[in-house]
Amino acid sequence: DSWLGKFKTIVYLSIVYTIGQVIMAISAIHDITDTNRDGTPDNMTFHTAMSMLGLILIALGTGGIKPCVAAFGGDQFEEHQEKQRSTFFSIFYLSINAGSLLSTLITPILRAQECGIYSKQSCFPLAFGVPAALMVVALIVFIAGHNMYIMESPKGNILLQVMKCIGFAIRNRFNHRSKQHPKREHWMDWAEEKYDKLLIAQVKMVLKVLFLYIPLPMFWALFDQQGSRWTLQATTMDGNFGAFIIQPDQMQIVNPIL
Repeated sequence: DSWLGKFKTIVYLSIVYTIGQVIMAISAIHDITDTNRDGTPDNMTFHTAMSMLGLILIALGTGGIKPCVAAFGGDQFEEHQEKQRSTFFSIFYLSINAGSLLSTLITPILRAQECGIYSKQSCFPLAFGVPAALMVVALIVFIAGHNMYIMESPKGNILLQVMKCIGFAIRNRFNHRSKQHPKREHWMDWAEEKYDKLLIAQVKMVLKVLFLYIPLPMFWALFDQQGSRWTLQATTMDGNFGAFIIQPDQMQIVNPIL
């Protein structure tokens, strides 16, 4: 987005994301390579390769979309519209969790259906295909409103500027490590010869905040267990409550509810 701008980045990578979802849906269709019609694919390499390609495209797409969507939404408000901006982000994150709740509830139901041309199996193509179709609809709606958006011009890569500023401060401090050079209040102050004081002050604040991120790897390692160990545990449990059946992958619904 530093070169394309947020709008184009969202559009282009949404297309990549959608293609990845379509490929995932196609990779789950066993009948494509089931020549002897026994319900088992005859060419697992094809399905595995398609699945990996789909996952790579989805990862690339979502990695480019997520950082831009919230920022692009914030760009639609002027400085004096603080209340409206706050309301927007409240609705924005409510919508994300509502979508997560519905998808976690409905997708396992779609997956539990039986479908197939030659043999009936769990309908993974439907579970992957419905989100792909909805993504196409969302992309069309997003593009249709392009004339109403406030689109700010790309302002360069701030991350690159920060890294260069930090690198210069370290090099400059190392080159002036003798005692004849007076000490400075903060090691980032050694970048003052080249970089603006405002940028240096902002980098200092970022470095202080980064300290709080140290426990995050452990948090995400535990958090992501709900998509692996948690679901695996659910496969060994009885989800039949009589009136309804809880699918193993519906156990993840606890996250958006909380």
